[in-house]
Amino acid sequence: MTTRRQFLKQVGAATAGLAVSNVSNAFAHPMTAKEWQSAKSDKVKVAYIGIGNRGLQDIQAFEKTGMVDVVALCDVDLDGQQCQKALSMYPNALRFRDFRDMLEKSADKFDAVIAAVPDHIHFPIAMAALAHGKHVYLEKPMVRTFQEAEILMDMARRHPKLATQVGNQGHSEANYFQFKAWKEAGIIKDVTAVTAHMNDARRWHNFSADIHKFPDADPLPKDMDWNTWLGACQWHDYSEKFHQGNWRCWYDFGMGALGDWGAHILDTIHEFLDLGLPYEVTMKYANGHNDFFYPYSSTILFRFAARKGMPPCDITWYDGIDNLPPLPKGYGQSIGTSDIPKTNQGNTANNTLHPGKIIYSKNLTFKGGSHSSTLRIIPDEKAEEMKNKLPEVPKSPSNHFKNFLLACQGKEKTRSPFEVNGVLSQVFCLGVIAQRLNTQLLFDPKTKRFTNNDFANALLVGLPPRKGWEDYYKLK
Repeated sequence: MTTRRQFLKQVGAATAGLAVSNVSNAFAHPMTAKEWQSAKSDKVKVAYIGIGNRGLQDIQAFEKTGMVDVVALCDVDLDGQQCQKALSMYPNALRFRDFRDMLEKSADKFDAVIAAVPDHIHFPIAMAALAHGKHVYLEKPMVRTFQEAEILMDMARRHPKLATQVGNQGHSEANYFQFKAWKEAGIIKDVTAVTAHMNDARRWHNFSADIHKFPDADPLPKDMDWNTWLGACQWHDYSEKFHQGNWRCWYDFGMGALGDWGAHILDTIHEFLDLGLPYEVTMKYANGHNDFFYPYSSTILFRFAARKGMPPCDITWYDGIDNLPPLPKGYGQSIGTSDIPKTNQGNTANNTLHPGKIIYSKNLTFKGGSHSSTLRIIPDEKAEEMKNKLPEVPKSPSNHFKNFLLACQGKEKTRSPFEVNGVLSQVFCLGVIAQRLNTQLLFDPKTKRFTNNDFANALLVGLPPRKGWEDYYKLK
């Protein structure tokens, strides 16, 4: 286990001379004329990184658009059962275990990279793909550390002709267009508080919080490229408790329930209320807190200042099966969502309350679910009173997957580009730091530093990248 003193020493050495505002010219690589011509054709040539589980769901969703030619498939565990369906779908596609090899050897053959991989490897894949002039679709959460988001947003701004999209698919559905229309019509205004909740069981609920080291090593699956799976992270022996989605449990690899579900619950709230970064992030409740994996339950308070004529706003996040939020009078039944993808966690849903949010403004209260679900005014009597005042909500011209492909062709703009989603991802990074330290943190959104905790500032960057992965993080 790394002590706080050791961590700070390592981070200090790793970040000496780094300046987030200026990305190295090593990453400047515009698309070639051939690539642009291909991108403007009827189909987009794509390479998939991560082809099992959620990756397979993305592959199937993109296939339904009829707009992709699949050139390459990449997965560190190509022999795993979870990869076989995708491999059978595209028997003639190039196959790789290391995304770096794929980009080095075949980048001239495709226009876009679509990655559904563990959170800790999002950043180097996206940086490498943009460096090779590729459009990038990246599953949420966008990154795992605050600094990674800062760098990746800068990188995307430097390549404005490359489409980027983060995989919070509800951001292209009714939830997005309704919130936008209601905000513009003044129905949603003067929001002062939001309750966000995700109370389903999670994988780490079966772990013991009385933990003093990482799991013992398990036999490595045949031909699995564990070195590439680890990416820039410090070395860990392979464990089944890290693979097949279990990575989400651990601070070293994943972003827990907040990073996983926050992008589907808080995305429109954050964007259309122009929340930016909070000035305070406080852990109000933690059950099962430890130094290795996420608490069984968390209550996190995010406080945002007044901005653009809007009042200060507090967001309170609740997760854990024993940690249901207070519900307002007249709440009624919680809102389920039909487009939530199935997971390989099994049937663990908390049937008492579906994931969602409650939005409190000075005059109205709204309840909503996750992903594409729309808001409802509560109580019912107030909804009836307001129904003739509600604006017409436009239909989405394209779902999230088609939106990305059309953006690759220059026909639409992505609705969740890195520059937009990156700030939301940073909010989650701040929340994870509060979870990890189990404390109150005061944050300056202008300097992007904590004002009351040096260790928390070190966690904005995280441990230094492993040898061989430094170039993705180097800034000059």
